[in-house]
Amino acid sequence: MEREQAQKALQILAETYPDARPALHYRSAYELLVAVILSAQCTDERVNKVTAELFREHDTPQAMLALTQEQLEGYIFSCGLYRSKAAHILSASRDILEKFGGQVPEKFADLKSLAGVGQKTANVVSSVWFDRDAIAVDTHVFRVSNRLGLAHAHTPAKTEEQLKEVIPQRDWSKAHHWLIWHGRRVCHSQKPACGSCPLAGVCDFFAQQNKQNTAAPSPAESGAAEV
Repeated sequence: MEREQAQKALQILAETYPDARPALHYRSAYELLVAVILSAQCTDERVNKVTAELFREHDTPQAMLALTQEQLEGYIFSCGLYRSKAAHILSASRDILEKFGGQVPEKFADLKSLAGVGQKTANVVSSVWFDRDAIAVDTHVFRVSNRLGLAHAHTPAKTEEQLKEVIPQRDWSKAHHWLIWHGRRVCHSQKPACGSCPLAGVCDFFAQQNKQNTAAPSPAESGAAEV
């Protein structure tokens, strides 16, 4: 996608989703961190239901560590991958207490040192809580940005690099939410609603689909029998 076309796409996203914001519910950096860890391969809606119960009595590292692994698994079972997520949350909580004075660390490298915290999770916490410019590439951002043509990459890491090249740094965090909302509302994984998409005119995926449809011969042209 040419830079001018990319800027047009970003303008449309900004106008379409002016109120885009995180869907996860949280009241502290720690709650946000736990919620993002739980969101791996799970919907934000499900995570919010789970954390509404979990955070009633376990909303700090100290309170979380009062739970055994098995007890925490019971709370988060419906989020999937519950064994590894429980282990990561307890390990991260322990490190936050022992290494960072009970506070979620602000430095990016320190965030990534916590169990269960990869590039995406660290970017979310940095952007949403610490107000840093960051692009977190989740499944929606990866899918939508590559369909549009803002990126042409096979991995989240490469997608993040390419998005940073075409999106002004001041818009990184906002663009992250624009792309997520567009993925949830229009550019679905299985059946994207291209017919009602405000980005159709600047979308590589839509252009390719139109080209394929135009090139496909009609039944009569292909010699198919009429019924």
